[in-house]
Amino acid sequence: MCRWIAYTGEPIFIEQLVILPTHSLIQQSQNAQMSFTAQGKLLNLNADGFGIGWYAEKNEPGLFKDELPVWSSENMHELCRQVRAHTFMAHVRARTTGVVQRSNCHPFKYKNWLFQHNGSVSDFEVIRKDLHAEITPEFYGHLVGTTDSETLFLLALSYGLMDNPKLAMQKMVACLRAVAKAHKADLSLNLSCAISDGETLWTTRYAENAKPHTQFYSTKSDWVFDEKGEKKIKQPDSVIIVSEPLDSADEELYTKWTEIPANSFTVTKNNQIQIENFMD
Repeated sequence: MCRWIAYTGEPIFIEQLVILPTHSLIQQSQNAQMSFTAQGKLLNLNADGFGIGWYAEKNEPGLFKDELPVWSSENMHELCRQVRAHTFMAHVRARTTGVVQRSNCHPFKYKNWLFQHNGSVSDFEVIRKDLHAEITPEFYGHLVGTTDSETLFLLALSYGLMDNPKLAMQKMVACLRAVAKAHKADLSLNLSCAISDGETLWTTRYAENAKPHTQFYSTKSDWVFDEKGEKKIKQPDSVIIVSEPLDSADEELYTKWTEIPANSFTVTKNNQIQIENFMD
């Protein structure tokens, strides 16, 4: 199971969330504490690639991905230290479908849109061809990898993601159900997704026939850290959504994070987060 973070708010250096916290995303790539398989086994290691996508001065995001373990990438560390962004996503991958290669790493990009996913679709190899048939020609040519995650993104784009993200994600789930039923397969689905167009951040936490993967948010102004990873530095209001909290796993620090309920769809704009039921 993968780990990811998504941030929007006052521009900050990416390292302040990806590298410096005690339980940063890079630390989670080697020692995740809330990443469980469908069988309930803790999966500590997320070594099958990484990626960051960020919005700074331009409408379209920058994107850097690699199939290497993130802790081994000097370029990743250098980039995070130098890039300041108002909105960004970062992802470390533990593969469920698709081989370990750069095109299968998250986030995925289309024009000014970014998408990342933690989760899985059961029997994807069986239903993939039919799912691909549902992707409109406008977006099918952008399919370059072999993951269920990229397919979900292109399906959502085909169903109107750029007009109504929540409805598009609902239609995508309906498509998965229909295709699984046609193949007489019992659908097991897990969606912990983050989506952005550079102005708004949306997330989905939803599962069918599976325990939903964890998702938390914080609007605190004191969870950015100095270069030693210790001293808290106040920042203007902003919102971060994560697979698991970035602080140490002790009770005092965990109180800064709020778990997003299962079957939720969040909308974050102007540093305000709104949580809705996803399948309404």
